[in-house]
Amino acid sequence: MHLQTIRVHLGQRGYPIKIGSGVIASVGQELNGLNGTGVVAVITVEGIRRLYGTAVEGSIAGSGIRPVVIEVPDREGAKTIQTYAEVMGELLAARAGKDALIVSLGGGCVGDLAGFVAATYMRGVRLVHLPTTLLAQVDSSIGGKAALNLPGGKNSIGAFWQPCLVLSDVDVLKTLPQREVGCGLAELIKYGAIMDIRLFEFIEREKGRLKALEREATLRAISAAARLKAKLVSVDEREAKGLRTLLNFGHTVGHAIEAAMEYRGYSHGEAISVGMVAESRLARLLGLCSDDEAERLERIIESYGLPTRLEGVPKEAIVDLMWHDKKVEGGRLKFALPNGLGRGIVVADPPTETVAKALEGVVGD
Repeated sequence: MHLQTIRVHLGQRGYPIKIGSGVIASVGQELNGLNGTGVVAVITVEGIRRLYGTAVEGSIAGSGIRPVVIEVPDREGAKTIQTYAEVMGELLAARAGKDALIVSLGGGCVGDLAGFVAATYMRGVRLVHLPTTLLAQVDSSIGGKAALNLPGGKNSIGAFWQPCLVLSDVDVLKTLPQREVGCGLAELIKYGAIMDIRLFEFIEREKGRLKALEREATLRAISAAARLKAKLVSVDEREAKGLRTLLNFGHTVGHAIEAAMEYRGYSHGEAISVGMVAESRLARLLGLCSDDEAERLERIIESYGLPTRLEGVPKEAIVDLMWHDKKVEGGRLKFALPNGLGRGIVVADPPTETVAKALEGVVGD
């Protein structure tokens, strides 16, 4: 087994991201190096446990650790206050103490929940992410963001809590439904569009290999995205400098779409795809990118089978929900926008009429 290791540099809170094939077999060994005598709690969903529970739990048990497994609802159902309270109760019942180790086994929603649990249980315990979706491997498992949803807003309750290790096994991606693969590909497109033109061109060129999750191409893309995110997190962990905010390209509109649809219908990646189309149009209207660049981005999104339009939700509802976005400061909307392809810029308080115009033809009847 060959692992690529990328480090997030945060002093004593820094950690490795290990990416490779067959990583699951080494989970127990990796945790054994982290754990003392504390409870190891694996937070997962039924479907993932059915696929990988035997391998993961067996590997952990083989290293002399008996894990406590906590199953939670799938997708956004994991990110509710009720689910959070139930998990905290199970940890107390297992007599988990300050030396506990939380392991997330699943996609971004499981990781968000597990991260928030780790951040708040006993005022903070250790966390390991074992992401099983492409989206989680390229984005959400890295950087320490953890959050729950409220009915009126996605990720409205949250914390920064860095893991001590991220283990990404590309082999587990082979069991993903194509729609889930698309969600991760949307985030990869985001990284290329906002930060790295070479990655963007690779995604354009290797569409067939990436859609098929061919191992070499997938490893290269995941590693490139992880390296970009690790670099940003290392210099701007809490978005104080505005650098990490670049990763929110597509998310101001995308999160509003998710809230408008009550987290049903469109997945996160699909909502972000529509969000990137709308926000690239905003960038074009603001003179940040050309018509050709905005159209090129829309073409690549469409070529991966991702949506570029949202019908049935009035654009006024989307604009209203944007004001619940966590990036709103001082009554000003904030967008991460492409400043030409491969570069990004954070724009605060663009004219409301320009935002509405950018949504025309993208959102609405």
